[in-house]
Amino acid sequence: MFRMLCICLLAGTWLTQAETDVRRDATVEAVQRVMPSVVNVATETVLQVHDPIEQLFRDFFDPYYRRRGPNTQHSLGSGVIIDEEGYVLTNFHVVNRASRVWVRLFDGREYECEKISGTSLTDVALLKIKTRKDEKFTAVKFAEDDDLLLGETVLALGNPFGLGGSVSRGILSSKSRRPVTENEALDVMDWLQTDAAINPGNSGGPLINLRGELIGISVAIYREGQGIGFAIPVKRIATAMSDIYSPEELDSLWFGARVRPGTSPLQVASVQLESPAGKAGLRAGDLILHVNGKAPRSFMEFIRQLRDIKDQEDLVLSTQRANEKRKVTFKLLPEKNFFNAELVRKRIGATLQEMTPDLAEGLGLNRRGLLVSSVDRGSAAGDAELQRGMLITSIDGQAVADVRTAAKRLYTKAKGDKVVVDVIMPRHRGAFLQYFQGRAELTIR
Repeated sequence: MFRMLCICLLAGTWLTQAETDVRRDATVEAVQRVMPSVVNVATETVLQVHDPIEQLFRDFFDPYYRRRGPNTQHSLGSGVIIDEEGYVLTNFHVVNRASRVWVRLFDGREYECEKISGTSLTDVALLKIKTRKDEKFTAVKFAEDDDLLLGETVLALGNPFGLGGSVSRGILSSKSRRPVTENEALDVMDWLQTDAAINPGNSGGPLINLRGELIGISVAIYREGQGIGFAIPVKRIATAMSDIYSPEELDSLWFGARVRPGTSPLQVASVQLESPAGKAGLRAGDLILHVNGKAPRSFMEFIRQLRDIKDQEDLVLSTQRANEKRKVTFKLLPEKNFFNAELVRKRIGATLQEMTPDLAEGLGLNRRGLLVSSVDRGSAAGDAELQRGMLITSIDGQAVADVRTAAKRLYTKAKGDKVVVDVIMPRHRGAFLQYFQGRAELTIR
């Protein structure tokens, strides 16, 4: 009887093993968890071609000539959904010049997207899927900052060329080799290195660990070395998101603090001391538990909660600092009262003017930016050789089309900080006026 019992127990063990699929390991589980968040990113870019023959046709055959379809080119990359409302993270270089952007999900659904913001310095861009009412999406989970193990298994996911999900597996070969430097373009020293295969169609896709957490965004391959790929670390992604889509980017109301995405509860990354948040006592490192009595489930939900706050309405934040819980109550202030042309002049010594359609037409420019109308002698702008008539198109890699945005960029700078501006410069060649692109570095005084 003892022998029969042993046989029955062994048979039960064999049955359990047979029912367990040995293929379903940690890699498969992580892929199945994250793949619904991975998207293919397609773009359409209208090519601006200045052709004398084409202009001749326009002069003689308009409006019939306008019916011709525009010259376009398409780009394909990948991205990852970071919020259930449909916010997508990808590389800035994938969508930078696009006139239209749309994504295809793992299950085949397609949506057009709105470009929220991005920066060439970090090569991170944020998109928003144009959703139907009450539609939700599967979002990836962020890993903690610096929670990286050298040699751990990592997975590069993508949806290249609209062909469906792809996965490559490797190890984390090297961590980011350089500490975070504000307003400095990323290079190889800032990236994670992996031997997981990354092809051009995977650019912008997630690099994850075996927990299914986002540790980076795939960005490049090293053509000189076989099997070497790079990704932007999640720590730098979170910093970039705080910069390009922060609470202070509200509808003309000033909050004055930046919150780090990916943490739970959300953590304050930095505070402008003269801002409403700063004067109310909010400080870097504080945890945000509730907004007007409701706990934000994600960074993007926190942004939406703040956007619901009206002018002159109280904002009540429940926070925690170390072991102390406290409430801060304050009002958001109109930005126009603080972020204006006078602030810009105080920081760099130049008066900037917003481009109007009539002004752009008169100058023969089709670019957005801020026109330099005067430069103070001995100022930062003067030392950098900015001149009247130049058009500033970006500050530290981020596009500027209005004085308020420029003032907000400059307000965060301390005395002695460097600021890089991209400019379009007019040059007279005989009877002709030509424009050239350039770059200048200013030192805040």
